[in-house]
Amino acid sequence: MTGIVLLTGGTGFVGRQVLRALAEAGARVRLVVREGSESRLGHHSAIESVIRTKDLFRESTEWWAEALDGVETVIHVAWYVEAGKYLQSPENIVCLEGTLRMAQAAALAGVRRFVGVGTCFEYDISAGMLATDTPLHPVSPYAGAKAATFLALSQWLPLHRIDFAWCRLFYLFGEGEDERRLVPYLRAQLAAGSPVELTSGNQIRDFLDVREAGRQIAEIALGDGTGPANICSGIPVTVRQMAERIADEYGRRDLLRFGARPDNLVDPPCVLGVRRVNV
Repeated sequence: MTGIVLLTGGTGFVGRQVLRALAEAGARVRLVVREGSESRLGHHSAIESVIRTKDLFRESTEWWAEALDGVETVIHVAWYVEAGKYLQSPENIVCLEGTLRMAQAAALAGVRRFVGVGTCFEYDISAGMLATDTPLHPVSPYAGAKAATFLALSQWLPLHRIDFAWCRLFYLFGEGEDERRLVPYLRAQLAAGSPVELTSGNQIRDFLDVREAGRQIAEIALGDGTGPANICSGIPVTVRQMAERIADEYGRRDLLRFGARPDNLVDPPCVLGVRRVNV
């Protein structure tokens, strides 16, 4: 692939790692970023140009057609993901509508490949082991909007001879993670020598460093595979094991208080991805 890659969400938790992986692969990248967020980009020789917008999800099809002029591949990472709010937010509908306008513009601009980013929570997570052919059963506005985007684009884009791949994220952690999430909470408490209040920790999860997630997404985008793909490790790890590994870095397993918080009765006991390696 020698053409321009347009990347959305390149200043965010996942998008920054996709940008890093694209730069390492020698790609030429055009970024669409929110006004005022450019300072988070850092220096990347891969950046061909930067397009600024107040809100990319509220831009018109015509605006997108101009932004996509000369672009070969789209990697659409951006979405509304404010911690504690995004699962139920009405902004999910705005993101869905804006993404569909972007896809319409991709056809007008002659884009050849479109890669979107979804979530493991599009699946019926009661299955535990989640493969790309696991039935979809989203139970939140966030997961529902992601699943609706996938279903619409998987039918519409091929009609316009645009290859479509969809990357479903599992439990990511690492650089730039919101401090309210599990791993940053663990590290902050342990570094301060404070007790860490946890549930039983028996839940099985598919944890993946966000840097590896960015590499997997970039690899899919620069390849030629189509359809859904799980961005995951495929390795079962309990929350207890994850907490103990991090506590061992500080030599403070004694600070872990398993059972101090009640288990969430609707929390799935197992969420584990099955990797598809031929995407």
